[in-house]
Amino acid sequence: MPRRCLMLAAVVVVTMTSVRGDVAINNMFGDHMVLQQGIANRVWGKADPGEQVTVAFAGQSKKTVAAVDGSWEVKLDPVVEYGGPHTLAVKGKNDIVFHDVLVGEVWLCSGQSNMQWSVNQANDADLEKAAATHPGIRFVSVPQVGTQEPQWNFKGAWQVCSPATVGDFSAVGYFFGRQLHETLGVPVGLIDNAWGGSAAEAWVRRDKIAAHPRLMPIHDRWVKIEQDAETSRDEFARKMAEWKKAAETAKAEGKPEPKKPDDPAGKLKGNARPGNIHAGVLTPSIGYGLRGVIWYQGESNASRAYQYRELFPFLISSWREEWGLGDFPFYWVQLADFKDEKPEPGESDWAELREAQTMTMKAVPNTGEAVIINLGEGKDIHPTNKQDVAKRLARWALAETYHVPGIVCRSPMYAGMERQGPKIVLTFDHVAGGRGGWRPFDVKEPIGFTIAGSDRRFVPASARIRDDGRIEVWSDAVAEPAAVRYAWADNPVCNMYSSAGLPLTPFRTDDFPGATADAK
Repeated sequence: MPRRCLMLAAVVVVTMTSVRGDVAINNMFGDHMVLQQGIANRVWGKADPGEQVTVAFAGQSKKTVAAVDGSWEVKLDPVVEYGGPHTLAVKGKNDIVFHDVLVGEVWLCSGQSNMQWSVNQANDADLEKAAATHPGIRFVSVPQVGTQEPQWNFKGAWQVCSPATVGDFSAVGYFFGRQLHETLGVPVGLIDNAWGGSAAEAWVRRDKIAAHPRLMPIHDRWVKIEQDAETSRDEFARKMAEWKKAAETAKAEGKPEPKKPDDPAGKLKGNARPGNIHAGVLTPSIGYGLRGVIWYQGESNASRAYQYRELFPFLISSWREEWGLGDFPFYWVQLADFKDEKPEPGESDWAELREAQTMTMKAVPNTGEAVIINLGEGKDIHPTNKQDVAKRLARWALAETYHVPGIVCRSPMYAGMERQGPKIVLTFDHVAGGRGGWRPFDVKEPIGFTIAGSDRRFVPASARIRDDGRIEVWSDAVAEPAAVRYAWADNPVCNMYSSAGLPLTPFRTDDFPGATADAK
């Protein structure tokens, strides 16, 4: 081999050895990060197989040896005291040191576009940003990567909350974190990985969906989509060639460019394919120490609301299992009111999705639902009042996770019914003080109830609050009532609140098959 080639080869070997020898760490760890108080925080990364790695933090030192595949991890002893700043040092064949590390409360902010919606897009964005000097709040965003291949890392870094940095962060996430920070007086770390338009199945491991007997149809449907994308590849190439010629001709003639053909493989990298977000977005952060999750999603699954009854609890249990932190708190936002108000009762896939969310709260421990049936906008699927949404989520965390006295978090919920002649009398949980426990909005009479007989034909109903807090419902058009519904529409007209100002959870007393009962 010529001398010059030998020298080049030597340089390549030295370079590769140098790169390979550098201990690396997941980007969940960095300057300004927040580590969860009171738990054994996991720290992980990559190094040469067999390389010894030492992690030092807050007076403790943990050692490990990189595995055959180069992966390594340690668990730090729990730190009970909030605050900082601390340094976190990682030493292998090289040294990494992170500064300004705080110990506080860490929450993951997930879901689709209403969680992704930024402070810049929320109400009073100018005022909110001007007041956002909160050095005790830190946040990091995980980019949107849709793939079936699990990613170990992502491009992102922690930021200190300030007027200059807060604008692009999740509005619900920031307002939630700010409420916790101001109420508890401790540092708060927020991780935003929301993806607009995402389907819940994309947030769950693909193999788990394929193995679930009642969720398998999701997997099977996508197998067909994947097969169609593969078989149409040649056809797409032909259409693209024709489009390029047509585009060149249009440009030469000064005409508008024709519409570009849709790539059938585009869906495969998107936010609906089972497992795509789990592998590309969630996996890099799984195991990072946190207190809990806030979630705002469901719009993309509304057409399959009955299926969501199974899918959503499965998502929660899967995440908890993968994080290994037990049944951590998981609080979500029920779908808001949206689309046109319809005067006559009817079926509603959005109402059925809300019902599936409420059923999940009853079935899965340590969960909570923020009811926002009054905060939506008929014209816009993205209501801008994110402040009140975040407050209702924060109520759950403050009352149920941090046990702050005097905080009310639970919206009134339907508990039971009794037929009394031509009327149905309803009882509710989480309404205290009899009649005084209710606060109908705007007018004194309860609005939003419908009633039906055994024919299942619902009609608008009259309602009255009894002195004992129960509500009686009737209609002169229904002599023998069988069922009552409340706020059962995409965008219902309703007005019932508890005296604490929390809206009555939409409900129905019947279990008649709904519009999405057979959707898969």
